[in-house]
Amino acid sequence: MKNLFIGNMSFQTTESDLRSLFEPFGQVARVHIATDKETGRSRGFAFVEMTNDAEAASAIAGLDGKDLGGRNLKVNEARPKEAGGGHSGRPSHGGPSGPRGPRGGNSVGGGGKGGNSGGGGGRGRFSSEDYRESARQPREPRW
Repeated sequence: MKNLFIGNMSFQTTESDLRSLFEPFGQVARVHIATDKETGRSRGFAFVEMTNDAEAASAIAGLDGKDLGGRNLKVNEARPKEAGGGHSGRPSHGGPSGPRGPRGGNSVGGGGKGGNSGGGGGRGRFSSEDYRESARQPREPRW
């Protein structure tokens, strides 16, 4: 089994389009188009799982750069998901530990940058350390 990454897809590309594109190269086990969780719209990339490694290699050679829906597809072997979420130099928002780090979402107590660092009277999840570098927002007037 070899998992292939297909990038630079048109947002209108369907699973059946991809299946018909890859089946001439060999048996396709699974097609998964990544969709946005909130809108349900395609995110412009997909994964195709092929049963035979040699067939997958010929599909990569035959389809990388091929035009589909007015866009040149990028086809290569899918890399396993990295532990911290995204790659290519962008900051990770989410991933296995979530946007709040390893703490749970409902934890209460001290804790700034470094876990539970002793402090602050237990006023919730945020401490003043989190906002030390940012400019202070002006207060809204009380009428």
